[in-house]
Amino acid sequence: VQLQASGGGLVQPGGSLRLSCAASEFTFDTYMIGWFRQAPGKEREAVLCMPGSGHRIYYGLNSVKGRFIMSRDNTKNSVYLEMDSLKPDDTAVYYCGIYKGLKSGYCPGANEINYWGRGTLVTVSS
Repeated sequence: VQLQASGGGLVQPGGSLRLSCAASEFTFDTYMIGWFRQAPGKEREAVLCMPGSGHRIYYGLNSVKGRFIMSRDNTKNSVYLEMDSLKPDDTAVYYCGIYKGLKSGYCPGANEINYWGRGTLVTVSS
């Protein structure tokens, strides 16, 4: 399984970005896929997750509710993270990860992720 996150960059506060995560040798309708982030000096944390069914999403962070949304395109074997109203506190390296465990109904912890993609840096600054 290979995952590749992309779309990061420098954006001003209040701006928007769209991150993409493409997968090879894997289809997203099998296991839970999540977006995580790791700010400098902090632990990696779950942002948003989507189960294999794709029928709903789970928020790992209350601070992104109403600003971030996650979607999936099965035809492109990709998931996306739409980020609006970005704040300096959103600055982090963003990763996509696959969880193959049995837990459901919420985002798994970063230490439970089975596969990680290479992250993409998001910097929110004026």
